[in-house]
Amino acid sequence: MQTTGSHIKALAWITLLLSCMPPVAGAELPGLYFRLMEAGLAGLEAAQLPAEPEARPRSHYYPGALLVATVLHVKPHASNPRSGDGRMLALALKLGDLLATEHERGIYVQRGDHHRDTYMWLEAWRLLEAKLGTERRARWRRALETLIAEMAADVEERQDRPAYTSPFGVSVNHTALRASTAHLAGAVFNRPEWTRLGARVMHRYAAQEQSPDGYWGEHSPAGPTTAYDYLTAAGVALYFEHSRDPAALEALRRSTDFHKFFTWPDGQPVMGIDDRRRHAYVSPWAHFGFSHFPDGRRYAELLTNSCRGRLPSMEHLGRLAQNALYYHDGPTASIPQDQARYAHRMSVPAGIRKTGPWVVCLSGLISTQAVTSRYYLDRQGHLEVFHERAGLIISGANSKRQPELATFWEKIPAGLFHLPLDSRLEMTAARDRLSLAYNMFVAELAVEPPTEKRLAFRFLIRRKGTPDEARLTLQLCLKAGQALETGAGQRVVIGPQPLTLDRLGGSIRHNGWTLTVDPAAQLVWPVYPYSPYSEGPEKDLQYAVGALSVPLAVKFAARQEIRFGVEVPTS
Repeated sequence: MQTTGSHIKALAWITLLLSCMPPVAGAELPGLYFRLMEAGLAGLEAAQLPAEPEARPRSHYYPGALLVATVLHVKPHASNPRSGDGRMLALALKLGDLLATEHERGIYVQRGDHHRDTYMWLEAWRLLEAKLGTERRARWRRALETLIAEMAADVEERQDRPAYTSPFGVSVNHTALRASTAHLAGAVFNRPEWTRLGARVMHRYAAQEQSPDGYWGEHSPAGPTTAYDYLTAAGVALYFEHSRDPAALEALRRSTDFHKFFTWPDGQPVMGIDDRRRHAYVSPWAHFGFSHFPDGRRYAELLTNSCRGRLPSMEHLGRLAQNALYYHDGPTASIPQDQARYAHRMSVPAGIRKTGPWVVCLSGLISTQAVTSRYYLDRQGHLEVFHERAGLIISGANSKRQPELATFWEKIPAGLFHLPLDSRLEMTAARDRLSLAYNMFVAELAVEPPTEKRLAFRFLIRRKGTPDEARLTLQLCLKAGQALETGAGQRVVIGPQPLTLDRLGGSIRHNGWTLTVDPAAQLVWPVYPYSPYSEGPEKDLQYAVGALSVPLAVKFAARQEIRFGVEVPTS
């Protein structure tokens, strides 16, 4: 479907209006969901939809719009002026009919991850059943039962695998979403075998598969897959809504704790602990699961408020509709992002600490093996630094087959290595220390308690042998179009042109922050990290980083200290 001109104009105006919205106060959810949903459908009317479906359907667009229109129509709430609106009903019916035509022509399943679309269509059928009429009800149901039968067969094949992780041939979030959809469909279509199957798998997710730290690792329980974890949590949350399984509620409590700690103050997930993605988005998934708890409702507000100024995609609007449908009203409680300081360490070697405007994440997570799958990254980043005004300054996001972005690499006769062999994390009020062991040296990263405007950290390198070459690298988040100045008097505007700066004069100033660096430091820009989705380097400049590297004095010193400091003015 081509987006209509009126829809484009409406989206432009709505985006402008959203950017001017003030932050929403505590009790505003689910009100903001309805406002975002209504904005997302602005200019989209049943009469404007084509009579025929797209030859190559876009993933999630029709189904997302269908669930949004449905929830706006059926959900009574003081903040939902579209409740009972006939135009929303007409739009939902037309969208569902288009999906039915797609299914009958065999093109519905051409969508990637169409199990996510089928959930949204199923939910719309459940909510609109009484208004569909005999013929439409039978037509939609026929398509949905065919799709869900295939989904249930897939879940049944996976149900007894030793673990719901990728090495056992399955993606964690995919199975959770399929199984929770089958569970719901069992109740909707009176198919008890689907209900039993979904319950068996989803109870196992809640009671056995979740890490004690509150996440479901996609590749291994040894570390989280932060961005995709929201999708798994949404599956568990949907299962709880229709089962009331106490184990699922306990799992949602642990999930809320994990995500609220490992989210930056701007709502973005902390990516330094993620083994699948380097960058994500403020998640619209699973808010309703968090909303069982006072702090979870506040966390959902943080995520939703972080959408201000940009309109979510249609699938994400569909997930906001799911949140609005199942949201649990109640009081809120403060979350880490509201506090002047907090610290949290997982049972695996990764932790985060907020002190005033500074938030620092240390990750000593170790890759379980050399993962050949294109979708998993090497756990090679170990430090992330965020400032409430300057945003992310140093990225610890991981990459793949890209040692030039690893925190450390060493070249020895056996080859070039960029992953630590072991790690140890110690977090105390005096300082946080992460130790990383490599073949020829041990590195200790110590982060001192920051002042309001300065954060200091240092690396202490102790040699065990003599590598041919070794290097320390920090990934700097540089902004295209902004100036970068060095202590040596150089001034450049960051853009697509390659830069190699060898004489930094001890400092770099950019985007409101100043980084003091080792005299031997070198800066290379742009370095395009690996993207698992294209199985190659990123192409968009916004995802590039600056590689600030310092050579290790492997030939001359058994012990080397490399110091850094970041300053951001207080006003």
